[in-house]
Amino acid sequence: MTDQVISGTDLSRLRELNSLSVVRALRDQPPATVTELAKLTGLSRPAVDVIAQGLVTGGWATVVEPGGSSVVGRPARRYRFRATAGHVIGVDVGAHKILTLLADLDGNVVHTARCTVAADADPRERLAALDQILATCLLEAGKTEQDIWAVTIGVTGPVDASGKTTLFTPLPGWQTVDLGAHLSDRFTCPIVVENDCKLAALAERWQGAARDANDIVFLLAGMRNGAGLIIDGVLRRGYGGAAGEIGALKAVRWLTAPSHLERCPGVPATVSPDDAAAWVFNAARDGNRDARTAVNRYVKDLAIGTAALVLALDPQVVVFGGGFSRSADLVLDPLRRELQRLCLRLPDVRASTLGADSVALGALRLALNEVDQRLFTLGLSAPVAPRR
Repeated sequence: MTDQVISGTDLSRLRELNSLSVVRALRDQPPATVTELAKLTGLSRPAVDVIAQGLVTGGWATVVEPGGSSVVGRPARRYRFRATAGHVIGVDVGAHKILTLLADLDGNVVHTARCTVAADADPRERLAALDQILATCLLEAGKTEQDIWAVTIGVTGPVDASGKTTLFTPLPGWQTVDLGAHLSDRFTCPIVVENDCKLAALAERWQGAARDANDIVFLLAGMRNGAGLIIDGVLRRGYGGAAGEIGALKAVRWLTAPSHLERCPGVPATVSPDDAAAWVFNAARDGNRDARTAVNRYVKDLAIGTAALVLALDPQVVVFGGGFSRSADLVLDPLRRELQRLCLRLPDVRASTLGADSVALGALRLALNEVDQRLFTLGLSAPVAPRR
């Protein structure tokens, strides 16, 4: 019989896997003792003690010193994942604004920067604004590009495997833009481009109105309507990245739904088309009959596409988000009534709690997912060595 020999490489990989098990345990819960970590990982207490000290030395964990206690003896020290080992950036590149959030590895936002952009800005202008706001965000947060471990950019329109919006987008000329290539000159970390509706859906499940749900339809409602889908806890992109783009089917009336608000009788000539909907919602809230009629017609059209998604997917929750979610008090009840009439089962219909930040927050979540995926696949050396 030949004895099996474990090589140095095997031992090194085993130590790495054990260390990753402890890191994963630290990522998923509050500060823990060695004993608690041993139970969570199935490793021996002495092994976890050595690993935890090594993670502190390597910059992946910090020690939470025991506080005062009436218990006899010295309380056990606790270890916490070092969330400041790296940072991620989430960006919402919208028609009228660019919003940038910078967060640590626990998702705590440490800096926010935003700027306005003209709706008719060409790619050169919009990319210049993006570059400037990223530079401003890093400078004001006291970070450099090397401190960033992942960047996710949310854009309007379905995003294909190359990170481009080749099918359609309301941003002028944006089909030709390769954001990954553009930002690779600045960042060496992974750069992910994703559709804004899908990112907003992720955000609502992470920090918003759907934290208790695994099956979610998110409605991004504004001067355009879109949807993000999460089924069995997984964000659904579809084969070509166009899952949820039911508004492209004219029969569901999402394309024309906002026109009821834009063309409402009584909107002052001094109100711009971009502000017409806000004027109508406010007038409806004040009892204006024409405005109420316009809102009801908008909701009826919105309900057609929503019902199609509900019937196809049977979600637990429908989240009403986007710019119009500020007027959820006028929309939710009539939307529920319409869905009750059109669907076999009425899902729970809720208003977004994240508002205009939902896309950028979803971008942060996806960036954090990218970090975790690389960390637990490639090991503690990825994406970059942690700094002390």
